[in-house]
Amino acid sequence: MKRFSMRKFVGTVILGSLLLGGCSNNQNEPNQNEENEEATTNYSFEELEKEYDAKLGVYALNTGSNQSVSYREDERFGYASAHKALAVGVLLKNKSIEELDEKINFTEEDLVNYNPVTEEFVDEGMTLKELSDASMRYSDNTAANLILEAIGGPEGFKEVLREIGDDVTEPERIEPDLNDVSPGETNDTSTPKALAESLQSFTLGDVLSEEKQEMLNDWLIRNTTGDNLIRAGVPEDWVVGDRTGSGSYGTRNNIAVIWPPNDDPIILSILSSREEPDADYDDELIAKAAEIAVERLEEK
Repeated sequence: MKRFSMRKFVGTVILGSLLLGGCSNNQNEPNQNEENEEATTNYSFEELEKEYDAKLGVYALNTGSNQSVSYREDERFGYASAHKALAVGVLLKNKSIEELDEKINFTEEDLVNYNPVTEEFVDEGMTLKELSDASMRYSDNTAANLILEAIGGPEGFKEVLREIGDDVTEPERIEPDLNDVSPGETNDTSTPKALAESLQSFTLGDVLSEEKQEMLNDWLIRNTTGDNLIRAGVPEDWVVGDRTGSGSYGTRNNIAVIWPPNDDPIILSILSSREEPDADYDDELIAKAAEIAVERLEEK
């Protein structure tokens, strides 16, 4: 099966150049260089944590070179609405293209705390495809719940994640309760690395057919909620498809697949939280973390 091609999807060739950092020819130096790079990267992210009084988790992967940049990549964070990208991935895996046109009816009683799209369609219902668009691009929570219901609830969601190799992400509840995760809890949490790898499986791997993969990536690319996050931390001519999330304890998350010009895609997962339950978040933290992660990848 062909991996999703950004060039084919956009329909044009994005022109650009890839600047390669110099490499030492001294075979005795690589391990020391790697240790120095890791120390420098960790220091940069630690400084961001101090500046924004937040806990930060980062995992970035160049899917061509398999080089990665990571920080607290295996620590748990509440995933909040970032889960919507994976839930729609599961829906696409479970349903045929024709089944996505199935209309789902719902009432005002199904509406929850954030329904910018679904509240306009209470009387007529929406198709699974339309609900996916609402959930992915506008973070509509009622749409997300209806999608979870269509894939068997949190348990069905978890079952498919396990099938694709994600044994870390722990779906337990629906919107909006899943956004309330206290420190130390595992329900409705994941790690930067686990979310990145699952996103990669759905967007670039062989879990979905090419047609379904293009649908998922289109929704990610046309997301309306992430302009100030990862998108703000990478060059303007890079194509970004992302899903955001926010919750209690100052949780602010962004997971993305990124297509630099004339280079292999990058998967980037940035999760963050703070110590107080009612703490605010700062989008600039995510943007700066993205900028550092991408710069470090380019240096490898």
